[in-house]
Amino acid sequence: MKKVIFSGIQPSAQAPHLGNYLGAFKQWVGLQKTHQAYYCVVDLHAISTPQDAKELKQAIYATYALLLSVGIDPKLSNIFVQSHNPAHTELAWLLNCYTHIGELNRMTQFKEKSQKQKKTVTAGLYDYPVLMAADILLYDTEIVPVGADQVQHIELARDIAVRFNNLYGETFKLPQSKLITGSTRIMNLQKPQQKMSKSDSNPNGVIFLLDKPDQIRKKVMSAVTDSQKTIIFDVKRPGLYNLLSIYKALTNKSEDQIVKHFQNQDYKGLKTELSELIINLLKPIQKKYDNFVKDKTGLELLMRQNAEKTKKISSVKVREVKQKIGLIV
Repeated sequence: MKKVIFSGIQPSAQAPHLGNYLGAFKQWVGLQKTHQAYYCVVDLHAISTPQDAKELKQAIYATYALLLSVGIDPKLSNIFVQSHNPAHTELAWLLNCYTHIGELNRMTQFKEKSQKQKKTVTAGLYDYPVLMAADILLYDTEIVPVGADQVQHIELARDIAVRFNNLYGETFKLPQSKLITGSTRIMNLQKPQQKMSKSDSNPNGVIFLLDKPDQIRKKVMSAVTDSQKTIIFDVKRPGLYNLLSIYKALTNKSEDQIVKHFQNQDYKGLKTELSELIINLLKPIQKKYDNFVKDKTGLELLMRQNAEKTKKISSVKVREVKQKIGLIV
């Protein structure tokens, strides 16, 4: 029996970037072959912060299309849009009644995001971790691939599950967070001490999956390096180290092989070669993406079909929970 894996991505006006691909999507594609996979466009999480309705709708289509384009296969994975399955919000409310205020007050991400938003802090942002717990627990998820900043949320999901199981008997499986080791941590090309982020104010440091070849060349060629001449893997030279790390992830060559390859070249040679590697990686993804977004009717049909599959599974879990707590179903 394959283990169940769940992961999600928020839709946004800006496309996912190279860091998202190497740090998450590439692993998702591999994991779907060995696990029962649920991959979700978490649009309900997105509205916990203010959104333009028109932009959000387009972002949902675009994000779903990109997941398909990078290799998420609907025949291997349950790939769906969160709001298309009302069981997520229904279970979130039920779990709210078994979640302590003190637990939510300790959530680091809420503290950080509420500091940034100040006047627009919503109850949805505060309650975000409970909806995330519902996402995970609905499908008897065993493994959740996450970044280090999301581990606290998985721990909360486990705490809620344990509390409910202790009260009503075995109901939820306890999920484990999976920090994907061996994946490349991609840094900003202009600020290599910071992670690449699609919300960065300077787009020149971020390679988006839908960037055109000329944009990619310009961004890579202008990437921050240093005044030294040797090309080696040295974490104390963050700009160069980031470029070499990306090169390593794209070629699967060892560090020794890469250093030997560039021993008689300068930064321009490295950047030129790296630019073309990225362009060649993204070209087939972009071609598939263009085909998907041109056919929004077909794209939406696929969304709905996959949502129906998840409804059949999640409705059983919601019914079980409601029965156990005494609701008439």
